[in-house]
Amino acid sequence: MLVRSIVAALVLAAAPAAAQVPPNASDIAAYRGLHAAAAKGDAAAIEKLVKDGAALEARDSGGRTPLHVAVHLKKADAARALLRLGADANALDAQAYDIVTIASVADDVAMLKLSIDGGCRATNITSPYHGTALIAAAHLGHDEVVRMLIAAKAPLDHINNLHWTALIESIVLGNGGERHTATLKALVEAGADVNIADRSGATPLSLAKDRGYAAMVAILEKAGVR
Repeated sequence: MLVRSIVAALVLAAAPAAAQVPPNASDIAAYRGLHAAAAKGDAAAIEKLVKDGAALEARDSGGRTPLHVAVHLKKADAARALLRLGADANALDAQAYDIVTIASVADDVAMLKLSIDGGCRATNITSPYHGTALIAAAHLGHDEVVRMLIAAKAPLDHINNLHWTALIESIVLGNGGERHTATLKALVEAGADVNIADRSGATPLSLAKDRGYAAMVAILEKAGVR
């Protein structure tokens, strides 16, 4: 148990270095063209710029397209316009994040719906951890987002390079509270494999028991965990 706790602590400590990086004030001040229009949420300017030949897939210093910028900054009209005009919904930024994962991490349900409807696949492998939007959302306990991603056919049992599934992340990187428990429940009810163990061989049930997460333990035991 001590080893598993140390591993989880090290992952959490390293996470900021690999976390999504939204445009900062300096980035936004330096933007021109489509990036600037996206940051402002100016759909009319986007229409004109694209008509005049602006590159939809231009990248900023963080590898973000105008569409990434619009999603990060919650500019729905800009995101909608960019998607309608042909922006690549599945483009990855320099850290391998797509717009579905960006919206999922932000717990932005409206932007997530827009992104999925616009063609971004919930099946994409994203992030430096080679994970998915579902794993990222489960980690954070974004239960409504998790249910939306499940409905969009996100892979329930994808294992990232930490050897964790979405179900495992809801336990080891969660707090055992209401939203993380609801996340685990949604995954179990959708058919996630409750017996996939972590790299050390610890099962979801043993991980939940180790942490004293009684509600999660009850859900897993009811699911017939081995």
